[in-house]
Amino acid sequence: MSKKKAAYYVVWRGIQPGIYDSWDVCEAQVKGQQGAVYKGFETLAEAEKAFADVPENYIVRKPKADNSQLSTDNGHLSTPILPALAVDAACSGNPGVMEFRGVIADTGTEVFHRGPFNGGTNNIGEFLAIVLGLAYLKQNNLPWALYSDSKTALSWLKKGHADTKLEWNVTNQDLFFMLRKAEQWLHDNTWTTPIYKWDTKQWGEIPADFGRK
Repeated sequence: MSKKKAAYYVVWRGIQPGIYDSWDVCEAQVKGQQGAVYKGFETLAEAEKAFADVPENYIVRKPKADNSQLSTDNGHLSTPILPALAVDAACSGNPGVMEFRGVIADTGTEVFHRGPFNGGTNNIGEFLAIVLGLAYLKQNNLPWALYSDSKTALSWLKKGHADTKLEWNVTNQDLFFMLRKAEQWLHDNTWTTPIYKWDTKQWGEIPADFGRK
């Protein structure tokens, strides 16, 4: 029996991650794109499930660039290393309405703020905040440290993808698009930013905290 032809194509990494019902359109998103990751599926349901998941569960991923500064141990520091960027997220419910931001740890000045998004989780927000923080520091050529108080998000960063159990749906699809873009950025970039776990017990709440506890 011949193998059925794919009717839908998932692009996890490409010009515009998403689900496409034409190979020609899919090819336009991945052709010539370094690190592009995509695969065809027979049904829309299969494609939606795959897009909400990580590509490693469907295809073999190419080796990730070595980021030697990816250390999430604060080294038992007595005080934070400054200057630094601190990131955090807040979520009302699980899942619920989520937002995240990054601030200059020294001054509390907000440099980015995304959300609110429906159907998110705190871990997803923390992960997106870390990746956006890395991109911000790299784009602006800032040799600062980056701090997050989320063990889960830092563990996802080490894996190179968001290991969330949240399922894709119409409500949170924008967040999943952001996750795929964040994972693509990690795949395509290297950085020298030292990354540390914020010591809340010793230093108090992280400067990017939303103050809703």
